[in-house]
Amino acid sequence: MKTRILGNSGLEVSALGMGCMGLSFGYGPATDKQKAIQLIREAYEQGITFFDTAEAYGIANEELVGEALLPFRKEVVIATKFGFKDGDATKGLDSRPERIRAVAEESLRRLKTDVIDLFYQHRVDPNVPMEDVAGTIKDLIQEGKVKHFGLSEAGVESIRKAHAVQPVTALQSEYSIWWREPELEILPTLEELGIGFVPFSPLGKGFLTGAINENTQFDASDFRNIVPRFSEENRKANQKLLDLLAAIASEKNATPAQIALGWLLAQKPWIVPIPGTTKSHRLTENIGGASIVLSAADIQEIDAAFAKINIQGDRYPAHLQQRVGK
Repeated sequence: MKTRILGNSGLEVSALGMGCMGLSFGYGPATDKQKAIQLIREAYEQGITFFDTAEAYGIANEELVGEALLPFRKEVVIATKFGFKDGDATKGLDSRPERIRAVAEESLRRLKTDVIDLFYQHRVDPNVPMEDVAGTIKDLIQEGKVKHFGLSEAGVESIRKAHAVQPVTALQSEYSIWWREPELEILPTLEELGIGFVPFSPLGKGFLTGAINENTQFDASDFRNIVPRFSEENRKANQKLLDLLAAIASEKNATPAQIALGWLLAQKPWIVPIPGTTKSHRLTENIGGASIVLSAADIQEIDAAFAKINIQGDRYPAHLQQRVGK
């Protein structure tokens, strides 16, 4: 697989990373640990060198990522995150310096490593000055415990404040063919500052694969049950986007998911999407998306068709939307 460099940082990773959250958090029952480890190792064998986890995805998530990658630790980049009270996203935010340090120590232990390659603030904490957060990471970098600093779902003002204290290597936020808001302010700011972009949910939380329709029933513990965009009526309304992707995919001898990933990769050379999956065949399909080459004319055609589609439903329920773009 081709590699990309995240911004001006020199951090080189595979053009597609792997989001590991769904292996044990957010999308229904956890995957069997040995199967999850096998899947992560399959990803590595197929060229993926960039793996994403977080304290908030549960202790088990970091532990299985650490165990899976231990045999080839020096060949991979592991990203994890801090920023929630007791590591629990339901308890609110906590990016106090002492908490960041505690999370770093716990993550190092769970990941079975002596350094965190990329340490993200999971959400901006309005109660802790960004300068204090960035300063703490700067200290951890100087101590050799962290290599690179990242932010997740941060707004332009926070990105600038953080970057002034400790250069930000990457911003991780949602971005896909059906969630285009980062194009307004975020992408121009990242380009100006030389910061890489790591889109999560590049396949629209599964919708852009074509495997979900208005009749799909999610597990009771699945996060998508509370996402407005995944209400039955909105799934039905948004089917037009899938029809568009499917038409382009058939022309290119690809799948809708591969076109969605190829579209993202074509936007900027410093964008590295991190699709997640629990299935081996989906992993191989996603990796195929890294080989999709879309011309400027293809992109123009996709964007023109997309402009005629009115996507229905917010990407987060209101109480979670308040945490993003700060």
